[in-house]
Amino acid sequence: MITIKTNHGDISVELFDDKAPISCENFRQYARDGHFTDTIFHRVIPNFMIQGGGMDENLSSKPTRDPIKNEADNGESNLRGTLAMARTSVVDSATSQFFINLRDNDFLNHGGRDFGYAVFGKVSEGLDVVDAIAAVPTGNRGGHSDVPLEAVTILDVIVDD
Repeated sequence: MITIKTNHGDISVELFDDKAPISCENFRQYARDGHFTDTIFHRVIPNFMIQGGGMDENLSSKPTRDPIKNEADNGESNLRGTLAMARTSVVDSATSQFFINLRDNDFLNHGGRDFGYAVFGKVSEGLDVVDAIAAVPTGNRGGHSDVPLEAVTILDVIVDD
């Protein structure tokens, strides 16, 4: 079990090790390294997703390890409450950033429009916290859109397994 501790409350996450072993180990390693501490959910789009894990409150990107292989072809779908790896337009470009789906986002699935976004876990407790984060006011800051006006901070990510 993973606990994402935020300044809005805790989010418990179950990882899909059998379906996305590379993504799960990648996430755990970033958590164990303390990478997520004091990062923010820097992109919040109601009725879509909340994204974080790579930037601090100043919207500066934290250094990452090399990108991982995209596991979007694992049979899992981008359903409400699932976690997926964020990436650029390059298929195998995911590093530390992840997002939590606020609704079923079928168009993000493998084969929908491109290779897709790898689902690697789901919220098991704290979906109310996710929804509270989704409701914060956002705006444009530092060349980024959909940024919370008051920082939504990841205080820590605890690996309990």
